[in-house]
Amino acid sequence: MKPVLAFDAGTLTLTGMSTAELPERLRRVLRFDERTRNFRGRGCDYASIVLGLQEAGVTFRDEARAFSPLEDLSLAVELVPRPHQRRAFDAWRSELFRGVAALPTGSGKTVLAVMVTAFLKRPAIYLVPTIDLLGQWVGVLEHFFAREIGMLGGGEHSIRDLTVSTYDSAVLNMEFIGNRFGLLVADECHHLPGPETRLAAAMAIAPYRLGLSATPELPEERAAVLENLIGPIVCRVGIGELEGKVLSHYRTIPIPVELDPEEAEAYARNRKVYTDFLAANRLNFRFKSEWGRFLGLCARLPHGREVFRAFLEQRRIARGGEAKIRMVWEIVNRHAGERILIFTADNATAYDLGRRFCWPVITHRTKPGERKEFLNLFREGKYTVLVTSKVLNEGVDVPAVAVGIILSGSASVREHVQRLGRILRPAPGKEQALLYELVSSGTSEEGVSARRREHEAYSK
Repeated sequence: MKPVLAFDAGTLTLTGMSTAELPERLRRVLRFDERTRNFRGRGCDYASIVLGLQEAGVTFRDEARAFSPLEDLSLAVELVPRPHQRRAFDAWRSELFRGVAALPTGSGKTVLAVMVTAFLKRPAIYLVPTIDLLGQWVGVLEHFFAREIGMLGGGEHSIRDLTVSTYDSAVLNMEFIGNRFGLLVADECHHLPGPETRLAAAMAIAPYRLGLSATPELPEERAAVLENLIGPIVCRVGIGELEGKVLSHYRTIPIPVELDPEEAEAYARNRKVYTDFLAANRLNFRFKSEWGRFLGLCARLPHGREVFRAFLEQRRIARGGEAKIRMVWEIVNRHAGERILIFTADNATAYDLGRRFCWPVITHRTKPGERKEFLNLFREGKYTVLVTSKVLNEGVDVPAVAVGIILSGSASVREHVQRLGRILRPAPGKEQALLYELVSSGTSEEGVSARRREHEAYSK
């Protein structure tokens, strides 16, 4: 009787072989399961298991794969790839159809995925982090392939040969559908190595895999997870290579802003309470574990709550002081009539701006219908200013945006590059994109700004 390879709730089982008969190569990816008396491995190791059995000359029955080539899959419109897209495609092919392409926002990452899909002619699932990207990907795929596209997420649950899913929905559904696709594409794949998110790729058997990200750099452990699930970084294209060609010319303009006297005094007073507490308890935030220790000490020690309130107050002043708010208004008036995105580090500041100036605000609390309406009106130019905290760092496609204002943000290089990417898409009449970064002078924001600008995009 032939051994049988089967798909079981996001895992693979191999039945009909003894431990002695199992090829040496497969002992790294399969373990004997005492509960079911067979070998079991991850869904994502399907290609390795099949190749290992074939190389060992084992004749087996493959009941795991529930997909076959899509012979009728073809492009409905002509696609002429740009040189950087062709370079990324060739690099991906040379790495045996697995790997990550690091391409700037606005450079046509979805087009690369279309090229890969048309070449392989296999059922495919595309993972995206947000509902906005879900709709954008569906639109692109419908345009190029002129067929109905499946959707998982945002209240939709339809599975088709080409299906777009949010990461969250994929985690919930992959144990049931993980054997239906031959190609897995992970957009903004730096999200994939998260403790739960990684399950979306681990439970899928797709042998062909493509990751897309403008900023795939990750801590060592997560980088190893991404390479294991998708493949190595096969191609890097910098913003500078495409500026003035595929992307708009741009300038980044850091603006130091002096705190108002009263706020400067309040900042110094609260900052001292906070830093004295750090020194007294030998806290050093260079180590990730220290933030948890800081919170624990604030909860347990006398005056701990006072220290935490001081921490929040000095951060609030640095991020959104009155002088910064006035500067935002000045910049908006300077660019009156242009499409402007304003980024904040937190929802409270975003809503404060919205209330003060009657600007629409999008945060994670914004309902899907309202979010869609705001973005549509922004694209049409009926709204010329849109305020957001972090949810539009990824996933907003408005080429006409020419001005970005960073009121506040984290020290993350990724976040800063993503925000720059929001204004780089070319559009008719758009000669140059401008990214203003407001930094409160004499505060911790100066260090934050320096750290997040450690990227080649800010070296010119």
